[in-house]
Amino acid sequence: MQLSPRFKWFSQPLDRYAIGFVAALSVAIAIVLWIGDRTAPQVKDFSWQGQRIDASNASFVLTFNRPMNRESVEQNLKFDPPLAGKISWSSRRMSYTPLAPATYGKNYTMKLENAYDRFANESGKKIAIEPFVGSFKTPNPYFAYIGSQGEEKGRLVLYNVLQKEKRVLTPPNLTVLDFRIYPDRQKILFGAIEAAGQSLLDQKLYVVTTGIDREDHLTSNPPEIKPILGSDDYQNFKFDLSPDGKNILVQRLSRQQVGRYGLWLIKENQQPRSLDNQPGGDFMFTPDSSSVAIAQGEGVAILPLEPQAPPLDFLPRFGTVLNFGRSGTKAATIKFNKDYTRSLYLVNNQGIQKELTKINGSILGAQFDPQEKTLYCLLTDVEQDPAKNIFREKPYIAAIDLDSAQLRRILELPSQREIQFNVAPDGQAILLNSAVTSDDASVSQAIPEDSAKATRSGRNSQVPTQLILLPINTAESNKLPQPDVLPMFGTFPKWLP
Repeated sequence: MQLSPRFKWFSQPLDRYAIGFVAALSVAIAIVLWIGDRTAPQVKDFSWQGQRIDASNASFVLTFNRPMNRESVEQNLKFDPPLAGKISWSSRRMSYTPLAPATYGKNYTMKLENAYDRFANESGKKIAIEPFVGSFKTPNPYFAYIGSQGEEKGRLVLYNVLQKEKRVLTPPNLTVLDFRIYPDRQKILFGAIEAAGQSLLDQKLYVVTTGIDREDHLTSNPPEIKPILGSDDYQNFKFDLSPDGKNILVQRLSRQQVGRYGLWLIKENQQPRSLDNQPGGDFMFTPDSSSVAIAQGEGVAILPLEPQAPPLDFLPRFGTVLNFGRSGTKAATIKFNKDYTRSLYLVNNQGIQKELTKINGSILGAQFDPQEKTLYCLLTDVEQDPAKNIFREKPYIAAIDLDSAQLRRILELPSQREIQFNVAPDGQAILLNSAVTSDDASVSQAIPEDSAKATRSGRNSQVPTQLILLPINTAESNKLPQPDVLPMFGTFPKWLP
């Protein structure tokens, strides 16, 4: 019997196999569509996995293999140690922004289980997510300071808080005057004079390596010092390092040309060049590293890093900028009033200028906490000594709530000339230097007798100041933090980023 041409193609073996395969595949697809996808949802990517996260890391992203039931994810996301934050979603991606930076010196674990996809409730077939465990760590807390006693005097010292390791970074023939820390923790920019016979007008700039390795430990490698800027033709005064570590600004005065004074810019791997701008006073880089805030005339100018460039902005009411918030949207400034008082102002990028406090004493410093909700300040009271008919300034550390402008004193300090303080990058503590009176039994043994006598008599301008660690991240805001006096003497304490 001869097949009709219509069915002749069925007679070929390959054709029969192909038709059978298509039929089987169609049945399998139909079964999957009828039963549904029974594979478990998964975390496909965690952007902080295995990373070392510092305070500059604002948020992480979790990416899932399918749209998720957002409430089930948010309820079952756990951190150890705890890390409170805000959550936002975009399709299969979840962004988590911590309310405060993760605490330094910690290993964090993030767990997610018992979460479901978006269609679990509709289908009635809940398949829990494959349990996910992620991990990340934070840098070890380090700080640096200029020593003021013994072999450390005038030298730059690095200290590992957790390991209690100390390393002197500069040689004894250099007296360090000030320093700035690079964001990668690998180097420190410092100004110094030679200890033998040089004056402050002979300051030169150097860079020294810290010896911190990729695992955040101090290596045995000796510090390496590299000269950056000499002082043969110019006197070098205040300097600053940009937040990204790529630019250095220095105030310089020519030794040959009378009156030539202004800012010089040193870009990465380039020769110094003058900005040829109007001379000014105190200055600092803006958080984006692209401009500088400098006191000029009766205000503060924001200048680009270009020669003879006009100001980007000008704040005519203020004398100087004390500090910028990390976001770059807020600044703390001083206004010098006609009645000889001083006002501390909060200025933002929306043009709002808010007076936070007005005092008769001095405003010596201010620094935002990482969340930019609190401004920590170093202020002074003016006290009169009736017996001697003299006025004396008594410093204290205060915390100002930026919403309510409520000021709270958190630490009273003895009268002294040089105090510096620095808020930790994770917002957990303040580091400062202060003369410690011999009335404090816990530290009286550490203070030389001549220093103790000078402190008791009020002649403490030459007293070596001791470093103090003041915890500030406490749930009991109605209680004053208890300072921890550290067994080291020095000035200009600064946390590493």
